[in-house]
Amino acid sequence: MANHKSSIKRIRQTKTKTLHNKYYAKTMRNAVRKLRAMTNKDEAMKLYPSVQKMLDKLAKTNIIHKNKAANIKSSLVQHINKL
Repeated sequence: MANHKSSIKRIRQTKTKTLHNKYYAKTMRNAVRKLRAMTNKDEAMKLYPSVQKMLDKLAKTNIIHKNKAANIKSSLVQHINKL
């Protein structure tokens, strides 16, 4: 158990940030799953910009790595092009 006030506060802050990051990462994963499950190209094209924006924001705030965001966007575009 932490003994210093600052380390106790750091533990509290870490819990809060972890919860925040998990929420947004899960939301992003659900959006990606939804887009990958689509079979209609027009609907997928309409949803893609919002998913792309979400991925870019999460990469910018270091919730996910920038290369992971790029890989997901690339695979989504390939999926949409196959439709």
